[in-house]
Amino acid sequence: MTHPIVALQAALVAALEADAALTALVGAGGVFDAPPQNRPAPYVVIDRHDVRQADGDEAPGQEHRVLVHCWADRPSRKAALAIAERVMAARNGLVPAGLAVALAEHVRTETIIDAATGQARAAVLLRFLTE
Repeated sequence: MTHPIVALQAALVAALEADAALTALVGAGGVFDAPPQNRPAPYVVIDRHDVRQADGDEAPGQEHRVLVHCWADRPSRKAALAIAERVMAARNGLVPAGLAVALAEHVRTETIIDAATGQARAAVLLRFLTE
């Protein structure tokens, strides 16, 4: 059986890559599992994905927390938040192989102008409950 992190994250990446509006903002191939080398922003990075068991009475379940960083190519929170909006929209309707998504919610968004690069970043925390 595929680990729940792998299944959910594969579905999330597929949804992000299929989102035409997100592709217009970050370009084709702009979704990564780790910060890309030799690729300038804008892009999206799935920075962290944590899971804990949350078994129900009759079925195993998991609570996922996924942290996604949305990098803009300039010091513009508005640009980073436009990318973040697409990430939040993509969370709905995920169909991970072997899992059912019972809940997909946006927990919080934080923004920063990165001192090292001068670029804006929005960090989006998503929460999923799967069975």
